[in-house]
Amino acid sequence: MDFDDQLRRYFGTDDLSSVPQSALIAGIDRMRVDLGMEQDSGRRFAMWALLYMLGGAPDLDVAFEDEADREAARTFMEMTEQEDEES
Repeated sequence: MDFDDQLRRYFGTDDLSSVPQSALIAGIDRMRVDLGMEQDSGRRFAMWALLYMLGGAPDLDVAFEDEADREAARTFMEMTEQEDEES
């Protein structure tokens, strides 16, 4: 599932700026439910990453059982923080 697919699946568009706040909240809620049921680690990470960028990601110890996955998520968080600082 790529980024645009996730946006269309959970928010009905690939343009988040056009999504009303109530639909954004509902989409985040659906993503969190799906994240809890997803078994594929790559898909889980992609969903978690989008949730993180939207401010709705669960804590790492809740989202990932595997320490390597948690470490990858920490690296992602650091990379996005560095990008924010450079902007």
